[in-house]
Amino acid sequence: MAHPGRLCRPNVGFCNTFKQQSHAYSRRKFVIVIDEWDCIFREYREDQKAQRRYLDFLREWLKDKAYLGLVYMTGILPIKKYGTHSALNMFTEFSMDNPSVLSEFVGFTEDEVRHLCRRYGMDYEECRARYDGFCFPQSGHAYNPNSIVKAMLLRQFDDYWNQTETYEALRIYIDMNYDSLRDAILRLMAGGRQVINTDGFQNDMTTFANADDVMTLLVHLGYLGYDFETKEVFIQNREILQEFVTATTAKNAWDEVVKSVKRSNELLKAVWNRDEETAASYMENAHLETSHLQYNDENALSYTISLAFYAARQYYTVVRELPSGKGFADLAFLPRKKYADKPAMIVELKWNQDADTAIRQIHARQYPEGLSEYQGNLLLVGISYDRKTRKHSCVIEQV
Repeated sequence: MAHPGRLCRPNVGFCNTFKQQSHAYSRRKFVIVIDEWDCIFREYREDQKAQRRYLDFLREWLKDKAYLGLVYMTGILPIKKYGTHSALNMFTEFSMDNPSVLSEFVGFTEDEVRHLCRRYGMDYEECRARYDGFCFPQSGHAYNPNSIVKAMLLRQFDDYWNQTETYEALRIYIDMNYDSLRDAILRLMAGGRQVINTDGFQNDMTTFANADDVMTLLVHLGYLGYDFETKEVFIQNREILQEFVTATTAKNAWDEVVKSVKRSNELLKAVWNRDEETAASYMENAHLETSHLQYNDENALSYTISLAFYAARQYYTVVRELPSGKGFADLAFLPRKKYADKPAMIVELKWNQDADTAIRQIHARQYPEGLSEYQGNLLLVGISYDRKTRKHSCVIEQV
């Protein structure tokens, strides 16, 4: 591709004159299709002069022209803003934070994936855990099309995202030292959500005023899902979570994640073996490593424990606030069909109370009744944190 600085105004004049004369002769309007319209903003992300000249070119070529019937442009980024305005304000935009009526075309729909799994003999539950990417009000769930196609054709579930993107691209943005960005990323990796304001994003890859702008870019790049109704971002599935883990553990840049992920297998084994003392010690380490999170309530404790149980996502569907019995269990680990031999787990958390209190609450509110299909292979796990001693305790019962 030629450098955008080589674009010149005579090109615009020639194009306009040609189209005007053609339109006058044939009385037929032009339809213009531009693929990867934003390549200049991605390939020459620092060259603002060239970017502005490119936008001027498009505006003079496309805006308010009688000879145009339709202009259809595709790309990763929404149309570039300068300040609060767009140089190309004549378009209707459909983006990853609001695809509107085009949402069903973002990826494979849930019905399409179910049909493909039946056709190719693949496990739908496993497919959903790996590739379920977005959920839109108009069309429901949308699955990563590239990963779905490869999984079906190769008859194998794998992380296909990294064949189209590299973790270095993600790491560039999450390593940025904007206000609370690091805490937000850890919260998202632990299964939480984060409210963001997308209005300030300038629709390029270099102009960031705060953490919200960075996370908005990650939505458009596909690394974060976005709930249009609640204005929250989240990590969509196991495949993309693995990209975050790879990006944060590369070169030990995020020590707290490195240690939690490395120890998560041992923590999971300790819980399966009902080794309460060892499990509590691993949770203790996880707390110390993520202590810059505001660790003053059960919600913060939940994020730490969720990250510590990272390895469990290989075997379980992890549900926060699972409706069960007479209330909501803090965390539930439900074994996927492929790993039906693993015990289901109900985890109740107590901040500044003892772990026995957590177990008593599980029984009092009859949480196990909601998981009756796992009776005989169900673990009740109470986890507590003592604010004064800064110690965790763990009690594990088998039902």
